[in-house]
Amino acid sequence: MIKKQRISNLNLEFNFQEVDRPLTNQEALEESNRCLYCYDAPCIQACPTGIDIPAFIKKISSGNLLGSAKTIMAANPVGASCSRVCPTEELCEGACVLNHSTKPIMIGNLQRYATDWAIKNDQSLFNPGNPIGISVAVVGGGPAGLSAARELARLGYEVTIFEAAEKAGGLNTYGIVSFRLPQSISYWEVEQVEKLNVSIKTNTRVGRDISVEQLLKNFDCLVLAVGMAQVPDLGIEGENLEGVYDAIEFVKETKSGRLSTEFVGKRAVVIGAGNTAIDGATCSVRLGAENVKILYRRTEEEMTAYDFEYEFAKQDGVEFRWLTAPKRITGDEQGKVTGIECIKMDLGDPDQDGRKKPIPIEGSEYVIPVDAVIKAIGQTRHLDLIEALGLQHNSGVVHVNKDTYQTSNPKIYACGDVVFGKGKGDAMVVTAAQQGKLAAYNIHKQYTAAAFGKAQ
Repeated sequence: MIKKQRISNLNLEFNFQEVDRPLTNQEALEESNRCLYCYDAPCIQACPTGIDIPAFIKKISSGNLLGSAKTIMAANPVGASCSRVCPTEELCEGACVLNHSTKPIMIGNLQRYATDWAIKNDQSLFNPGNPIGISVAVVGGGPAGLSAARELARLGYEVTIFEAAEKAGGLNTYGIVSFRLPQSISYWEVEQVEKLNVSIKTNTRVGRDISVEQLLKNFDCLVLAVGMAQVPDLGIEGENLEGVYDAIEFVKETKSGRLSTEFVGKRAVVIGAGNTAIDGATCSVRLGAENVKILYRRTEEEMTAYDFEYEFAKQDGVEFRWLTAPKRITGDEQGKVTGIECIKMDLGDPDQDGRKKPIPIEGSEYVIPVDAVIKAIGQTRHLDLIEALGLQHNSGVVHVNKDTYQTSNPKIYACGDVVFGKGKGDAMVVTAAQQGKLAAYNIHKQYTAAAFGKAQ
């Protein structure tokens, strides 16, 4: 693990290199041979995409790395990314039977080992299915959209992805810090989908560059996988001062290689305690910030960040101020941030999402001197698009049949963050991938049943 004193150097490109080293060939061989290859392996049940974990590990132990990578990626179209960002201690490794005796198999590291081999050896793992004459538009090229597109292409559908950003990959390409997940990994997963004859139209925003009416007219079916939008406003004074950042855009800039020295020696605070807030804080450290604090209006128990992200931030020297909410941001005559006025909170009864509601404590205000404020209080939803499609939703959470992912419009399916309920943090990458797969399979069921009915 990179220590803070090492991060403090001004070689910013070095600071943003991947922090966790890969397994060596010998380490991978030894670790794969520790696996018991359980018949009813609980690790498979704990994986949202149902990867046959004993099978891919057995293939590593026998030297069949191509077979191992295929086993992983067949179940999880973004399996290379997930090997780095999944909370494995809560999922597959947490379910490993060896937890009761020694230590769990390093499933995530072995998954990375196999998929890294496929990447380095430029492997194309799958082939497109025979064309069946049905076209599908996928709106959003993130983990859910890529997964839906890949499975549909393997089944013979003509698939077009519409992606608003310059590159596809969504969260994996732009939203997860590069020292956790390099862009090259996401690009490879996108290429695997493109090689199945999937057309990916980037810089194409539905509603701006192509209308909803055109999509519904020109395609037989539509998959909505747009994810989330920007960070909402804090709604406090001083929010427009120079030095206030949107965490999503902040991480995106660093992920795209734009590493400014303006944070060197500065003091930064991050508002929020989800995974994006952790990313904003650890990016600040790597950009040379002298002191970084995370402010959260609830307690450690209510934070939505993964445990391993929390530990990672603490090792980077990030400070946490619990039960603390921002009241206003102060600035100088030039309009630059100089401080943030906070108020201490107490927790009351649970609110609608089940978490205890934070209540301000009168007279507890105090000011923290800062040079930068990073907003990471969740993300807004693509309401305009959802409403243009005429879909039933609850504040941007699209209603779907929980088994089929079909929306209130039978021609439209939805998956990923756009169907993930509020108050539950962010949907995991692996969950989004599984939802994309299931949406694809249910589309296939729908059209197979329709074709069978016509044949009758």
